[in-house]
Amino acid sequence: MTFIKMTTASGLAGAVLTATAGLAVANEPVVFGTNWLAQAEHGGFYQSVADGTYAACGLDVTIQPGGPQVNNRALMLAGKIQFNMGGNLLEAFSAAAEGIPVVVVAASFQKEPQVILTHPGKVKSFEEIKTLPTLLIGDGGYASFYQWMIKAYGFTEEQRQPYTFNPAPFIADENSGMQGYLSSEPLMVEKEGGFKPDVWLIADAGYSTYSTLIETMADTVATKPEVVKCFVDGSIKGWYTYLYGDNAAANAMIKTDNPDMTDEQIAFGIEKMKEAGIVDSGDALEKGIGVMTEAKVKDFYEKMVAAGVVAGDIDLTSVINTSFVGTGVGMDLKK
Repeated sequence: MTFIKMTTASGLAGAVLTATAGLAVANEPVVFGTNWLAQAEHGGFYQSVADGTYAACGLDVTIQPGGPQVNNRALMLAGKIQFNMGGNLLEAFSAAAEGIPVVVVAASFQKEPQVILTHPGKVKSFEEIKTLPTLLIGDGGYASFYQWMIKAYGFTEEQRQPYTFNPAPFIADENSGMQGYLSSEPLMVEKEGGFKPDVWLIADAGYSTYSTLIETMADTVATKPEVVKCFVDGSIKGWYTYLYGDNAAANAMIKTDNPDMTDEQIAFGIEKMKEAGIVDSGDALEKGIGVMTEAKVKDFYEKMVAAGVVAGDIDLTSVINTSFVGTGVGMDLKK
């Protein structure tokens, strides 16, 4: 299978990009909706607003934070915003299955930051986690990555208990494991439980989805490819500067949009993203942050089909458009 020309818009995008050199109309307003409250995991986007990178190619970008009562993806489908932060490829697969013309144009994260926490020294490998009698997994995780864990590693439905986003049951039971987000629950457990948990990144165990995606509508790719290019290139440069340069202004913006965010949490998030290669690893080391490949998308899709998470008849040609990434944009900013 090959699906590099993801939609008819892809070919058009390439032609127009050559003619326009990626310059958008000066000060064109663009709204980017995130999938949660402002945090370090959104830092690259805030960076490019703060330091004028988006503005340099003609975009006036507003970041619209998500949250428990906000559905920015629905707003994009309704034409209210231009770009949306997708969680991972499962959402893109769902859109393709329903015939919704959403296209992923860049992957900010090469790895999904989902983790399983265990008590220090309790297990020696990801696979050994299945020997624990209790795993605290939320409903969303149970319907997605946990089904893959069952299929790929032999975890059981019986050991799964609902996770209510309260770490207390995990802290109290050394024979339990708990789902978490790399930059959140490990610090929470350390502060509340007084110990550093062992952290197992499911991406490193084979859960191969891209994460923190830049999504837009197929029509936007077809009619405004120069805007897509400016936003994608700007975001990529923002991530390099945020991780390897002066990110003070971006962090100030994050704390303005999310007053509950602390300097400690931001610093922990940046440290863990760099340490685990969430943003800058794999293909990104050679082709630049944001890169996506057909092979990796196909690999993850086949794993999800095997685990019964998605249907086996999804047309992958509509899922991603690789023409905006993989050219080494911003790599000179890595210090």
